[in-house]
Amino acid sequence: MPVLECDPTEARERLREAGATISPGKTDHEVFHADLGEAHAVAYEDSVVVQGKRPVDITAVLEGDGGGRVHVYFDGACRGNPGPSAVGFVLVDEHGIVEEGGETIGRATNNQAEYEALIRALEVAAQYGYDEIEIRGDSELIVKQVRGAWQTNDPTLREYRVRVHELLDEFEEYSITHVPRETNERADDLANEALDNA
Repeated sequence: MPVLECDPTEARERLREAGATISPGKTDHEVFHADLGEAHAVAYEDSVVVQGKRPVDITAVLEGDGGGRVHVYFDGACRGNPGPSAVGFVLVDEHGIVEEGGETIGRATNNQAEYEALIRALEVAAQYGYDEIEIRGDSELIVKQVRGAWQTNDPTLREYRVRVHELLDEFEEYSITHVPRETNERADDLANEALDNA
């Protein structure tokens, strides 16, 4: 549950501009409540507490300054192929870890889970407003398909690749690189933790 130190008046305005639903506080200590996407926020005198399934829907609005470069690590996990699956991602910029997360996605193949992880990471990076994105993943198949070096014969994976390129169009520059599993360990851990806790 993220707690962001910020001015509640400025936070309310940024959330309103982003399309959040704003409602009055429910106690003397609460300034307002806000709902945006799958996140809920409660503002106090000098902080905002964010809750919900996807806190990034609000934290990106309040913390994202727009611009700059971000490094993205993604990984999908699958128990059986197909089987119960989850995604993990980590966003790192010059200040450190900006956002990380893991969530289950239902039944999928390993390659579908990898694509889902990449898509989720790109969506979060876009919410923060970065201009440049450097993507790292340990799935050689996904990296090479996104680059266009390998064909995508499976119709489902082809749809995923199209969605990835739609999201990449939101950035001024991007690169995608295959890395060893140990370089991608945190994203892998987040995906597996999501499955363990399902």
